[in-house]
Amino acid sequence: MKMQDAVLIAGGYGVVGRQVAALIRQRHPQLSLVIAGRSLEKADALARELGHAQGFRLDVDRPDPLQGVRFRAVVAAVNDPEDYLLWDAVQHSIPYMDITRWPERLRASAAGLVGKPLKAPVLFASGWMGGVASIATVAIARTLLNVERIDISVLFSMQDKSGPNSVEYMDRLATPFATMIDGQLIQVKPFTDPRTVTFPRGYTTPVYRFDTPDQLTLPQTTGARTVATRIAFDDGLATGLLRFLIRSGLWTLISGDRFTGLRRSLLHNPGSGASHEIQIAVAGRDLHGTEVVKTVMIVDPQGQTHLTALGALIQLERLLGLDGATSSKAGVTYPDTNPQVEHALHLLDSFGVTVSRVGKRVEDAATCLQSFSTDINCA
Repeated sequence: MKMQDAVLIAGGYGVVGRQVAALIRQRHPQLSLVIAGRSLEKADALARELGHAQGFRLDVDRPDPLQGVRFRAVVAAVNDPEDYLLWDAVQHSIPYMDITRWPERLRASAAGLVGKPLKAPVLFASGWMGGVASIATVAIARTLLNVERIDISVLFSMQDKSGPNSVEYMDRLATPFATMIDGQLIQVKPFTDPRTVTFPRGYTTPVYRFDTPDQLTLPQTTGARTVATRIAFDDGLATGLLRFLIRSGLWTLISGDRFTGLRRSLLHNPGSGASHEIQIAVAGRDLHGTEVVKTVMIVDPQGQTHLTALGALIQLERLLGLDGATSSKAGVTYPDTNPQVEHALHLLDSFGVTVSRVGKRVEDAATCLQSFSTDINCA
């Protein structure tokens, strides 16, 4: 197998990386894959299982993780804390995308690339569920004359699967962050400003602010003056406890390494899998100048890791031009920069993800796009 024709998946045998690899293999049987991680034994085992793949020993905590090897593309399904993998790909003009970079690190990494002569695309796809939420938001925004407000609400199941990267992200829930409010970047505290939401399967709960990259990118790509993401767990006691710990300052007190085990015991009790649900509400003016609020629901019965992996698949196809459009150009880009919405909706539907408007199933992407603008129910 020629490495320059292969897609390398860093963290490829992890909880999400394994699903990314499996989905790529299902969609693209002939695409060469390299499963990369610290354990060559684990990487080789998955490579044999997938076929047309091989293992590669890779440590993102050390400089020059690619060891001078050129690949068709690099997908980071594991945290890249020092940006060694990112910079290695950039320096060798290898298309790069990641799905694990929390907002603060995304801002720093993107700022570090400003002014650099990039010769390949760098796709930061760490928006909620690999950018799926942002793509659905853009689908609505394209049917409006202008966008005033975007509210993305997430229902996280306590029984869902999750990997250590998800927990490390959730570990930062007490950290204040900046988001766009009325056209201004405002510093807000997490788990504040509740909003009551009824999710697709009927569960009604208050949701609370938390930080995601979508709040960084969507104001730029949609022109929205206000963007907010909020979260709740499907266990009211868990949501209430976490809110109390954060708002009281106790979460900050147990934020050091000494209490990592305690925090993980509260956040990381993964189950065998459960549905992941998202509600996206976009307010603005339609093409007739009428003020409207359009709402889309997303449900993945196989949970948040599956939906993240599907997001990664969508972004990889966008990166390499496997979605029927020209491959991404050199430079920094995001899931909502120029998504092929119809292609993405078809892909999600083919893997059992329900996207709905006014409570109706979206089975045809073209009809769905029409319904966003004309209020025809998706059947």
